[in-house]
Amino acid sequence: MVELSLPANSRPITGKTWSTGSEASNIKKFQIYRYDPDSGENPRIDTFFVDLDKCGPMILDALIKIKNEIDSTLTFRRSCREGVCGSCAFNIDGTNTLACTKPISEISGDVKIYPLPHMPVIKDLVPDLNGPYSQYRAIEPWLQADTPAPNRERLQSKEERAKLDGLWECILCFCCQTSCPSYWWNGDRYMGPAILLQAYRWIADSRDEATGKRLDSLNDGFRLFRCHTIMNCTNTCPKNLNPGQAIGKIKESVFQRL
Repeated sequence: MVELSLPANSRPITGKTWSTGSEASNIKKFQIYRYDPDSGENPRIDTFFVDLDKCGPMILDALIKIKNEIDSTLTFRRSCREGVCGSCAFNIDGTNTLACTKPISEISGDVKIYPLPHMPVIKDLVPDLNGPYSQYRAIEPWLQADTPAPNRERLQSKEERAKLDGLWECILCFCCQTSCPSYWWNGDRYMGPAILLQAYRWIADSRDEATGKRLDSLNDGFRLFRCHTIMNCTNTCPKNLNPGQAIGKIKESVFQRL
């Protein structure tokens, strides 16, 4: 019998409510997932109130303000603040996205922040990404060519280079990966949209000479074909990329070799 509810020790409970500490009028309520594996306690949802007149415009600004001024134990990843590193990927207001590029003003009502879904949680908003990174390593994401290296860079035409647009911009935030139901249920065998988009980036590169090997590696009922074109991946990508299209092109390339 399939169990569709969370185990009792995984169900979030109501956590601490932190007061505003001021009489500010422009207050926003933040409800944030908290989990400390060392405590042995259930996850909880803590409530914070942030004065938006003294806070930057993005969700990440609010998280940093909360950590610096209200609760220093709040744990999350962040780095570039410019939508480039992919570190601050969370589930915000029900959608996987980047906290550094998500304006607070776009969210009506309370702001609800959770870690990326269906991943083991290390602490608070920090998911364990060892699984996706192991899959990324498995696709060998580097240029492979048997042709001796020239004395200068390997050249491409403008048309060949254009085929990489929409692929090289992926920052491996794994927003798409963790929004995919197929990956939720088969993450140990299905490569997932982020990894398959990265794989197609090399398949589509005219300078790479390992296309056959790459396609053979992906031609599997789970690794590639567990994608059911649900398209959550494309809908949630904060860089406006289209992993679903890249996966479709890999499938097309596999069929063309039959």
